[in-house]
Amino acid sequence: MRTFIVVGHKAVTTPDFSLEDLPGTSGRMDILCRSINSAFVLSHGIRRDVQVFLVLLGGEAPKTLRLMGDQLRHLNPDERTTAALLKKALAIVAGPEWTRSTPGIFVRSGGLAELLFDFQDAKLFYLREDGADANTCQCLKEDAVFILGDHLGMTEEEEAMIEHAHAERISVGPVSLHADHCIVLVNWMLDTRAFL
Repeated sequence: MRTFIVVGHKAVTTPDFSLEDLPGTSGRMDILCRSINSAFVLSHGIRRDVQVFLVLLGGEAPKTLRLMGDQLRHLNPDERTTAALLKKALAIVAGPEWTRSTPGIFVRSGGLAELLFDFQDAKLFYLREDGADANTCQCLKEDAVFILGDHLGMTEEEEAMIEHAHAERISVGPVSLHADHCIVLVNWMLDTRAFL
C-alpha cells in the first residue's frame, strides 16, 4: 500500500472552521484536501491501494487523521466535500487509539513522532527539492511511505525526527511544488513502474 504523510502546521484540530472559507478559517486545510484528492481520486473511482495521514498541528494538541482507500466512501473530487468529511472526523474526541469517523476515515491524538514510530520498519522517503532524483531511485516501491510538508515546509525539529527515522531524501524536481502536485508525480512514477 502506498502511504502519504502530509504535515499541516497550521491546520486546525477542531471542527470549528467554515466550509465556505477553508483557507481563511481552517489553517489551510484546503492544502490537505487537495493532497487527499491527488492521492486518491482517479478518473472514474479512487485508488484502493493508498492511505493518507494528515498531521494537524494548528490546535492545542496535535491530531492525526488517517484515510484508507480500501475503505473510503463518499469521497468526491472537490475540496468542500473532502473538508466536510474531515470536519466530521475532527468532531470526535481523539485518544491515542484510532477512532473511526466515517468509512475509511479515522482520528487519533498525536503527531509526526507517533507516526514515524508506527512506520519504523517501513521504507521512508522524505520529499525535498534537494533530494535524490526520484525517477532514478531504484528503491522507490509501492509499499513505501512518503513524507511531505505543507506550504511552510518542515521545522528543524521535524527535519531531525525524519532524519533519525532514516528517511531517504528524494526529489520530484528542483523547483518547489505544492504537496498535492508532488503526490500526483509520485503516483505517476509508481503507476509507470507497475506497468513496465
